[in-house]
Amino acid sequence: MGTLLILGLVLGLWLDEVVDHLALPGFLADLLGHETFPPGTVMFVIVIGLSFEAARELAAMLGRKGIAASARVSCGAALVGLLVSTFVPEAIEGTEAVAVVATAAAAVLFASMVFHSRRQSVEGVMAATGGTLLAFVYLGLMFGFLLAIRRHHEVWTVLWVLIVTKSCDIGAYFTGRAIGRHKLIPWLSPGKTWEGLAGGMVVASLVGAGGAWLLDRSGVVGGPGPLIGAFAGLLFANVGQAGDLMASMLKRDAGVKDSGTAVPGMGGLIDVLDSPLLVFPAAYWLLTLAS
Repeated sequence: MGTLLILGLVLGLWLDEVVDHLALPGFLADLLGHETFPPGTVMFVIVIGLSFEAARELAAMLGRKGIAASARVSCGAALVGLLVSTFVPEAIEGTEAVAVVATAAAAVLFASMVFHSRRQSVEGVMAATGGTLLAFVYLGLMFGFLLAIRRHHEVWTVLWVLIVTKSCDIGAYFTGRAIGRHKLIPWLSPGKTWEGLAGGMVVASLVGAGGAWLLDRSGVVGGPGPLIGAFAGLLFANVGQAGDLMASMLKRDAGVKDSGTAVPGMGGLIDVLDSPLLVFPAAYWLLTLAS
């Protein structure tokens, strides 16, 4: 299944690159101000699908805690987060852009409170609304940083971010199994060790530097240099492990081992996306500052 996921990812990114160079119909070109499809068109469709499935998993986990979370409302909140983080025009000033995002958050908050009090009862409204805002931020805004990266960078830089992030998981797993002795956070994730984290950091740093070198050799514009790539590996490794622990906290609180069954043999989508979701904001800012 892991191989199929990788192949599907590469195919999706390749299609995004192809569509990026296709001409838009005349009326759409006038409306969007682009002669070709904007970067990330295919990725946006894929991310919506992934975000919706992850939102359903999140709603199910909240339900196991007795929180009256709605899968539909969670999907809607995640979609609003994606839209507001993707389609805010770059011409808008910083303060106004912040106001747009804050307004979207306020709208999600209000809509959730109205929905969860529709039966003229206030029981559980506070917890359910908190769950909706979690979906808005976790599966909307944070996921939206992936699309923000694509807006400013070639699709192969996006692939580099994903590979570097997941290389830490692989390095940490094998290093932990080989020499892991000291538990990282035993009360939260008993299987993780400090030795595993160190091994993951080394592997991610090497993959980051090597991948950055390949991007440069391939003529990818705006890609990081090998030195930045090595630093990115260290950064993504630590941030990604924090994202993994965040997801573990949610699952343990819900009393489940996996977030779902969407990915046979690997659990749910949140189990797969846990580390990249927190890395996306860090990767966006690193690439922005390094440009």
